[in-house]
Amino acid sequence: MRVLLVEDDAKIADFIVTGLHNNGCEVDCASDGNEGLRQALTGKHEVAVIDLMLPGLDGLRIIEEMRAAGVDTPVLILSAKRTVDDRVRGLRAGGDDYLPKPFAFVELLARVQALDRRASKKQGEPVDLILGDLRMNRLRREVSRAGRPITLQPREFALLEYLMRHPGAVVSKNMILENVWDYGFDPQTNVVDVLVCRLRAKLDKDFDSKMLHTLRGVGYVLKP
Repeated sequence: MRVLLVEDDAKIADFIVTGLHNNGCEVDCASDGNEGLRQALTGKHEVAVIDLMLPGLDGLRIIEEMRAAGVDTPVLILSAKRTVDDRVRGLRAGGDDYLPKPFAFVELLARVQALDRRASKKQGEPVDLILGDLRMNRLRREVSRAGRPITLQPREFALLEYLMRHPGAVVSKNMILENVWDYGFDPQTNVVDVLVCRLRAKLDKDFDSKMLHTLRGVGYVLKP
């Protein structure tokens, strides 16, 4: 899951980012309203977590601009404002859920995951991805091949999910950097090669047929 976090309090932002990363999420961050809106309008996030009190544009304005532009990314509003009127204003502006500060991270995570599930069902996005004898359950974050469980680290899971969404297609190193990582890397870096090798070791180990292939100088392809 790729999450946009718009929060100007550095301590709160670090707390949320660490927790989301530990639960397999990719996180793009913005510390002011203008940058938050710019990232929100890309529409590339499964869920946005937006604080209301921000430098520049406030959170309500970001949400209103998103909806006016046709961006339907589910939004979890964070705010120190706790009254019913405040929550109603947030939801009427286009927010999907409202979490008052202070909050427990487990509740934030549960709300983010619930928004992602609802959006996936609404869009008809499959919970299970299947390619040959390889199966992935996106919600339970379970992977198996020929019925054998495969334990993946969060980044390995994200890479496999991206490849399973593009079966048989050659994906370049730059495509993986843009879609699996949430920050920029030098295209000459070997982080993708290392990650692919780790995933291949888990995916193709003990199987006669190999699924993850490298096309030198071109990219990678996953096929049954």
